[in-house]
Amino acid sequence: MPISIQNAEVAGVFTEIADLLEIEGANPFRIRAYRNAARTIGTLSRSVHSMVAHGEDLDALPGIGIDLAAKMTEIVSTGRCALLDRLRTELPSGISELLEVPGLGPKRVRALHHELGVQSVEQLHCAARDGRIQQIAGFGARLQQAILDATAAHAPSASRTRIDVAEPVAEALMATLVGVPGVERVVVAGSLRRRRETIGDLDLLVSLNGDAPVIDRFVHGEDVRQILSHGSTRASVVLRNGLQVDLRAVERASFGAAWLYFTGSKAHNIALRRLAQRQGLKINEYGVFRGGERVAGDSEESVYRAVGLRFIEPELRENQGEIEASRQGRLPVPLQLADLRGDLHVHTRESDGHDALEAMVKAAREHGLDYLAVTEHSRRLAVGRGLDPARLARQIDRIDRFNETSTGFTVLKGIEVDILEDGTLDLPDSILKRLDLVVGAIHHRLDLPRDRQTERVLRAMDQRCFTLLAHPVGRLFGEREACDIDLLRVLRKAKQRGCFVELNSHPSRLDLDDTACRMARDEGVLVSINSDAHSTLDFAHLRLGIGQARRGWLEKSDVLNTRSLQDLRPLLARTMT
Repeated sequence: MPISIQNAEVAGVFTEIADLLEIEGANPFRIRAYRNAARTIGTLSRSVHSMVAHGEDLDALPGIGIDLAAKMTEIVSTGRCALLDRLRTELPSGISELLEVPGLGPKRVRALHHELGVQSVEQLHCAARDGRIQQIAGFGARLQQAILDATAAHAPSASRTRIDVAEPVAEALMATLVGVPGVERVVVAGSLRRRRETIGDLDLLVSLNGDAPVIDRFVHGEDVRQILSHGSTRASVVLRNGLQVDLRAVERASFGAAWLYFTGSKAHNIALRRLAQRQGLKINEYGVFRGGERVAGDSEESVYRAVGLRFIEPELRENQGEIEASRQGRLPVPLQLADLRGDLHVHTRESDGHDALEAMVKAAREHGLDYLAVTEHSRRLAVGRGLDPARLARQIDRIDRFNETSTGFTVLKGIEVDILEDGTLDLPDSILKRLDLVVGAIHHRLDLPRDRQTERVLRAMDQRCFTLLAHPVGRLFGEREACDIDLLRVLRKAKQRGCFVELNSHPSRLDLDDTACRMARDEGVLVSINSDAHSTLDFAHLRLGIGQARRGWLEKSDVLNTRSLQDLRPLLARTMT
């Protein structure tokens, strides 16, 4: 029987059950029973764990019947609750996150979900930005503005830096600092380490062996435009490119605790501190303490171990169930770049790519891939020199000839076909059926209302030849926000149809986001992690897609193109009939 399940955690399970039941529109008496039970448990002078261990009748407690008593026993005995697990799978994974937005309770989340189809904080922000929230009875302009302010961090912003821009800056700074005498180690922390698509500022951490002039070296770097702060162990500067960088220097014994603390997220750190407090411990950036004694902190693993948890990968640290999953041994096995066997969205110079087929194949091989799909644009995208049926037929023949002489590598015949406004595809079935796969994409009229945009995609998936939905929400960081679409309906249609969705790894897209990846996994829809390569250099984008997939809890089995070509072909073939 787990020893770490405290009364507050049992009450928390019942509160979450009540919240999710209310969002679902369950019987009010049932909801009230769980809320009352949570209050009763919260006021008990004895632990539920102890009562169960001594065989006491929990149903003798006020407001606790046989059913609730059984669930209390289940929670303290197994660390899980089957009802809560089921409710979490019945609703989009981002729904619980909505409950954390100030001003939103279960009733308002239910209204937002049912009236506007809101399924994530990002979608909530878009609804507030577009003025749709105040149209719901009981909300109004003031609440809409409050929601807009509270969710601002989830909106693409010119003040944030794309991950592919921030990474080389961090690497250059670390290379400079690691050579400073007395510096043992330099690492990146913050949202960059958690592989967020964009970052607000850059966090670096150094481990010191005695005194070291690392802070002075940092603030007087040649790329520093402004010094914001300059202390003995920390400093903040603004670089010439406008990016703020914060540096912390710590001793070796505290390095792990500091790395965990400054990696975040804030919500993850708060949840860890609360867990530690329930065990009589204190966690901060200096270590884990029992009274005045430091019991852990030199490594992140030691910090998690001290509170009874397995190591949690940085990409998961968003307080979205990872602590409970760690305690129960249910964390996802981290996806690796080497797990990818192919790339199903690649362009050559036959449309708007920059390199020939042979060069793209050579680059794919160098990245350890066994196959790729050439998916030029279709004729609707004139700016991309899209292919009409005749040009596509010639390319099909050329790929067949290439494969006849190729050894150890296969090129699949595909197309990135435009989904027209009425949901039909830009090319006829007579040519599409000659392909191995069809990648459907929206490139125009991304401003359609939610219902029309969703129906457009659903109709496209019903076409005879449709394999993969590319960059599903169409966002471009700093240029274009996501289109308004009911992604849960789309994913459920994909599951019914037997087709797939893409995680586009291009750094301006990274579409699907982490919440949508997790939603796809929960719905049983395979995700294809693709580069959308337009040149030989673009296969490097795949590692960004891997980071995004890890944030979305995807494992190897959840990803379409981790399969061998032999296992992939039957899956593709089922989408082309």
